[in-house]
Amino acid sequence: MSATDREESHRARMQRKKAVVDTAIARADRDQGLLLVLTGNGKGKSSSAFGMVARALGHGLRVGVAQFIKGRSDTGEEAFFRAQPGVTWHVLGEGFTWETQNLARDRETARRAWAVVAEMLGDPSLGLIVLDELTYALKNGWLDLPLVLADLAARPALQHVVITGRGAPDELCAAADTVSELRDVKHAFRAGVRAQKGVDL
Repeated sequence: MSATDREESHRARMQRKKAVVDTAIARADRDQGLLLVLTGNGKGKSSSAFGMVARALGHGLRVGVAQFIKGRSDTGEEAFFRAQPGVTWHVLGEGFTWETQNLARDRETARRAWAVVAEMLGDPSLGLIVLDELTYALKNGWLDLPLVLADLAARPALQHVVITGRGAPDELCAAADTVSELRDVKHAFRAGVRAQKGVDL
């Protein structure tokens, strides 16, 4: 095939692709608050959610963050975003279950955390809410899933919610507008590399 033929073939393919993309864009004709679930065993779920926080702030939205498992307050994302106007940040966990080793306390911590989240979900001034590692509280049965789903469904019409964590329940995924699953292929930690500031913390 000559260079001219390759160019013509490429142009024809791109014209067909453009027609498909333009049709899909024209079909998407409404705005609504989205429920997004970022799950799977791969690294990057919370990082992706915090990327959306930066995106929302760039568009002038107010943002709320609630962290369910993490009990530490020395992460880079918190240090940065807590200093930004328009961000409300709650560290509501007490650490991973192998650290707390107290089931009743974990349940009570999760319930107190959800009370804070329920207030955030009722605040129409928040354009984006990140519920970081909420899936663990659901998977472990610390929170009532029907109640959580009902509170999410009752939120303001244009409020976006991002939920992160492994093992997202099927019912949560079914209620979501967008679900992404991150796959674990390889991780430096398993080779003995400790968590690194700026990458993991």
